[in-house]
Amino acid sequence: MNAHRGIPWHMVLEAGAQVSRAVGKGTENAIDRREDAMGKKIVVPFLATLVLALVPLAQAQQTKIYRIGVILEGGPYHAAVDGLKDGLNELGFGEGKQYVLEIRDLKGDRRAAEAAARSLEGERVDLIYTLATSVTTLVKRATTEVPIVFTVGNDPVVAGLVESFARPGGRLTGVYRQDTEVIAKRLEILKAIFPDLHRVVMFYDPSNVTAVAGAKSVREAARQLHVEFVERHVASVEELRLGFQALRAREVDAFLYSSDGMVISQAQFIIDMARTKRLPTMSPYPDLVAQGALAGYGVSYREAGRASAKYVHRVLTGTSPQDLPVELLSRMQLAVNLKTARELGITIPQSVLLRADAVIQ
Repeated sequence: MNAHRGIPWHMVLEAGAQVSRAVGKGTENAIDRREDAMGKKIVVPFLATLVLALVPLAQAQQTKIYRIGVILEGGPYHAAVDGLKDGLNELGFGEGKQYVLEIRDLKGDRRAAEAAARSLEGERVDLIYTLATSVTTLVKRATTEVPIVFTVGNDPVVAGLVESFARPGGRLTGVYRQDTEVIAKRLEILKAIFPDLHRVVMFYDPSNVTAVAGAKSVREAARQLHVEFVERHVASVEELRLGFQALRAREVDAFLYSSDGMVISQAQFIIDMARTKRLPTMSPYPDLVAQGALAGYGVSYREAGRASAKYVHRVLTGTSPQDLPVELLSRMQLAVNLKTARELGITIPQSVLLRADAVIQ
């Protein structure tokens, strides 16, 4: 039975015991003197008053609601947040009960990450969850104390986020999706799906180190596959949209997503625009295939978010990030969209369909 507004009796009595010890013998003597003068009836109203006075203290002793800051560039990255919620729920952490999320959607402008991070640390959040290597790098630079759990696509040791996979050191840890390392594989799969591929285009921000590394891998793979690699540099969402809209008919044969969070944040715009231009699109995430991409190869962002949940849970409940080894998510999934293929007049080879983990009809 509850004592008052859902506070368990045992918590009220425990709090009462604490106050009773603090009050001390002086209060006991006062009660004894009043009993002598008025009898034992005085004890009951006194205790009732004491219990009501202790309700706020009992409420304060209830489970803390943790505040988790989230910084992401928008678009498909929100799938990772859904996965994070799934994972935390499986660990007994319910949104609104054990934690709340303070989400900062940068809408493709990673340069806003530092201001968002400083704001969240100033608001005393318990932890910041970051999506993408470039965003995580900026959040680390902008903060000094708050623990950070990440989901990144570039090697976190190479990126300077942690000291090693086994012992991260510092206040960052999380999961690594191997995005940059498999981007060349995506071009290979795209060529297998679409043998007539001769020119493939990629948009990315040349100031994004992760995107530059990915472009280098694609450049080398394209040379081996005898595919012309068309690189378009863009520094903002606006430049990306204008550049994509300006692509002329038959200028390129397909679009390959870069390892650039700004570009990925505009995934749905790219899919929709590519459809009007009849361009096949190869996505870094199988999740986007259901939204209209021709194919996708990589780790599901929802699954990456779910894997991150155990790190968030451990850090919130007292484990230091430096004691939590970084996890490598190595299960890649291939997804293809037959509806999109039909619209583009492409017949996906049986050999590719047999390899696919998901086929959208």
